Amino acid sequence: MANNGDDVTDAQFTIKEGDCVVLKRGDVFKAAQIQKKRKVIFEKQWFLLDNAVGELYGTTFEVASGGTLQPLKPKHNECSAEVKEAGTDNRNIVDDGRSQKLTRDDIETLKGQGLKGQEIVQQLVENSTTFRDKTEFAQEKYIKKKKKKYENIVTILKPSTRILAQMYHGREPGKICHLRYDSLAQMLTLANVHAGTKMIVFETCAGLVLGAVMERMGGHGSVIQMYPGGGPVNALLAGKLSLDAEGKGEAADEADGGPGDAPGAVPANPTAIGGEEGSPEAESMDTSPERPEKEREERDKRKEDKAQEKKVKMAEKRKKLSAAATLLQGRDADGLVIASRLHPCPVLLGLLKFVAPSRPFVVYCQYREPLIECYTKLREQGGAINLRLSETWLRHYQVLPNRTHPVLLMSGGGGYLLSGTTVMADASQPSGSQRTEEPSLKRKLAETEG
Repeated sequence: MANNGDDVTDAQFTIKEGDCVVLKRGDVFKAAQIQKKRKVIFEKQWFLLDNAVGELYGTTFEVASGGTLQPLKPKHNECSAEVKEAGTDNRNIVDDGRSQKLTRDDIETLKGQGLKGQEIVQQLVENSTTFRDKTEFAQEKYIKKKKKKYENIVTILKPSTRILAQMYHGREPGKICHLRYDSLAQMLTLANVHAGTKMIVFETCAGLVLGAVMERMGGHGSVIQMYPGGGPVNALLAGKLSLDAEGKGEAADEADGGPGDAPGAVPANPTAIGGEEGSPEAESMDTSPERPEKEREERDKRKEDKAQEKKVKMAEKRKKLSAAATLLQGRDADGLVIASRLHPCPVLLGLLKFVAPSRPFVVYCQYREPLIECYTKLREQGGAINLRLSETWLRHYQVLPNRTHPVLLMSGGGGYLLSGTTVMADASQPSGSQRTEEPSLKRKLAETEG
């Protein structure tokens, strides 16, 4: 039994054909799918992912000749031979472009001879006239810069919420409403997302927030997805984030429809719902008129089967929608998470009634003014306490011996968060300002105690 458990664990962390993975080179990420004999272009370089099948996630590969990947063996004493002599300072070094003896053509010739990135860096160090005059820190910085340029290494990572959030914030932040990964972590914490809860999620961040909530819940609980328009957006994490079967089934059965079941979703094969244009059967009907009746019967039968299959899918869709509506009727959700490019005020006021009292909610917006309006509305109508409008601030630090300092480049902003806790509202009182309600409540309590 122990061996079977180890085999299952190893299978989860082993790269298989068809898996969605994340490629990493330096600080750059890219999503890809493992398919044999398919070229992948990453950082102006193409390679094949065939040799990655069977390796563990987190393995670093070197791109060899022909675009093949070879697992890179770890080297503990890298570049120890290069740094032998060092100067005291860099005041006499002039960057005039003539310190390197190797030309661009010479470097291309070395690449054509099959030299690897480490060997090319060694040649650049040996042919630099100013390398030995640089300080030890400057030498390490020079080697690091040349390695990043000439070493063709790629790391294959297992997709997760953090990795995908970093990838899309760095490559296409507009798709996720400029939601930074630290702001996403704050949202999950403020909303108290954990296993066994019933969460309501309204987001237009291409499924990033929805996938993060599902991953945090671990397949235990319910997620009700609310979406604008005729159907939910195609979630980025639907095929990339590795969730267990239990988590996928729970969310699909109880969510407000899935990406594939949306009324406005486009089928993978557009000709599978309409006529039979372009199919071999349609061509055979034109070229073989000898058996038109049999062909017509087969075509009618296929149409009937497809119509029946469509009816079954629509019935399943209605069943999922009714299940989600049943969950909302209880008005006992454990939390509310909103992250949308739409104005959050009407969405927040409309969905708060489905959240049980003493439950947290959090709203993300790229700008501060819409959240200020939400804050004012909630203060006026009541039903929420502990309101807090915050902005997350993130800055990376370089941590190295004798040169620890903040990184010069940093993110300008990660958006704003409005969080709070729901409370039971007095239904007998008309909706009015908080100033007129509080004295009447105090008088009622005084009369009851008397």
